[in-house]
Amino acid sequence: MCGFSGYCFSIGGGGKAPGVLLAMNGALAHRGPDDHGLWEDSTVGFGVGHRRLAIADLSLAGHQPMASHCGRYILAFNGEIYNHGELRSRLEKEQQGNTWRGHSDTEVLLACLARWGLERTLQACVGMFAFALWDRKDRTLTLARDRLGEKPLYWGWQGQTLLFGSELKALRAHPDFEGVIDRDALTLLLRYNYIPAPYSIYSGICKLSAGHYVVIGAGDRDAMPRPYWDYRNAVRAGLETPFAGTDAQAVDELEARLMTSIQGQRMADVPLGAFLSGGIDSSLVVALMQRQASQRVNTYAIGFQDKAFDEAVHARAVADHLGTDHAEMYVTEQDALAVVPGLQRIYCEPFADSSQIPTFLVSRMARQHVTVALSGDGGDELFGGYTPYQFMPSLWGWLRMVPAPLRQGVAALLAPLPVPQRIEKLLAILGAASREDLYFRVRSHWMNTESVVLGANEPDSLLRNPGEWRFVESFEAWMMSLDVCGYMPDDILVKVDRAAMANSLETRVPLLDHRVVEFAARLPLSMKIRDGQGKWVLRQLLYRYVPQSLVDRPKAGFAVPLGSWLRGPLREWAEDLLRESRLREEGYFNAKKIQGAWREHLSGRADRSSKLWSILMFQAWLADQ
Repeated sequence: MCGFSGYCFSIGGGGKAPGVLLAMNGALAHRGPDDHGLWEDSTVGFGVGHRRLAIADLSLAGHQPMASHCGRYILAFNGEIYNHGELRSRLEKEQQGNTWRGHSDTEVLLACLARWGLERTLQACVGMFAFALWDRKDRTLTLARDRLGEKPLYWGWQGQTLLFGSELKALRAHPDFEGVIDRDALTLLLRYNYIPAPYSIYSGICKLSAGHYVVIGAGDRDAMPRPYWDYRNAVRAGLETPFAGTDAQAVDELEARLMTSIQGQRMADVPLGAFLSGGIDSSLVVALMQRQASQRVNTYAIGFQDKAFDEAVHARAVADHLGTDHAEMYVTEQDALAVVPGLQRIYCEPFADSSQIPTFLVSRMARQHVTVALSGDGGDELFGGYTPYQFMPSLWGWLRMVPAPLRQGVAALLAPLPVPQRIEKLLAILGAASREDLYFRVRSHWMNTESVVLGANEPDSLLRNPGEWRFVESFEAWMMSLDVCGYMPDDILVKVDRAAMANSLETRVPLLDHRVVEFAARLPLSMKIRDGQGKWVLRQLLYRYVPQSLVDRPKAGFAVPLGSWLRGPLREWAEDLLRESRLREEGYFNAKKIQGAWREHLSGRADRSSKLWSILMFQAWLADQ
């Protein structure tokens, strides 16, 4: 895992200024502390820089940016191609006498692109990646991102210059960067606590969506990203040809696919381990790792002194049963709070999932021992683990029995009354016009975002405009599908990537191997949610390795006591950022509404911490610009 950044078509512009590319590259030093490289061609206004976290082939043979043997292509690559050994063999069979510099996956990826072209290479790769490929002959830049969106990639025109990179902080280092805050995108932050692709906090800068690539030529301001893999197609295929085997056969097939995925993801020339929370997903990943390993797997967990938020004891029980080499660290409230002032630099645009704090802490701990850590992310979205998947269909069934005008009338009458947070959410639910609208309301943090962000119009997003998914009849499967395409890449994977890379730690996600994802799409809903419990097939596989009593408990998540922190140790920090005069002077928010939410929270009448955290993360980020 690494980082890259660059510019294109900057002739006569800021791209020729001394040290520009060096400054952009330096902004990503945390993503690659082992090596760095630059490649420039001033005649065409192109430059790309790379920071390397050496994982496969630690020698200089893996140095980037890397030129192809033919000299036509320049590649900067972030991620891992897990099947690069297989791809290398295929290339050698096609072209006898192929000469290799070393054994890095970067060299194999570049050779595939030069020989097979873009589409065939992307289809052949198994891995997580983002890359920039410069074609010196055609003078075009190709940007591409992995199927599920594990690795980040930003791009966009600023004046006459095209900027691109792994994180926004690198783009900001270019003198042509305009830095105009997109107020419309800010409404999305308040809606979801993250800004979904393709938007970013800056006007003119986009996130490349998962499973997409874009080819850009000089002056090609209308270049449109194209998908090479689409989760909708996987879901459609699953509906057309669902898995028809028995329960036992489904568990066997899942085990085989996960074993293949984990075998590929254990590839590393550096120390490797895994996060272990003691939950279903991380326990399963660790169990299968330990089955394959000839030595004890390294596992890592953090615990909290507050027992209501501590899961380290469960992780320890699983680790003891599996026989891993387990390390845990109990963090104090002060340890966690010390992370908060630096969050705006870790997350290069405002990001407000408060589990970012423990994710950073466990990444920092793991990095003291290993360079690569596997995680269990993806299980909830793919296999029905989140609690809304279980209760929302029943709730919608109940709401449908009450005429919509009556529900909306009751909600309107009760709305002005001072009510706790759960009642407020109930009022929003009562107004739902459809199942899609119901889920949109449940997922929303601020409801009327345009009344909070001044001068903004909330743009379309996946949950606000879900029509393209109406072919999924099951409400549960529909919710899961939207979360795989939205919440997972834009929240969960962003959270893990930035927290880990801030500590120069590579994370890998075996459940997001696209072959596992496509298999999950074929499984009937009854193999995911059964008897009111999610992740049924994952649980059955885990029970082959870990006693049910060790892992069967209510889902806790990676939570922190944010509400009490804002009333206590974070109050002074928050009050400064939410000061009414400050909000009015900056001019982004309706100061009256923000202050109202803050007073309600301080009084204890309602927990507004989730709403306020998005405001606070923007305010802290803005102050750091």
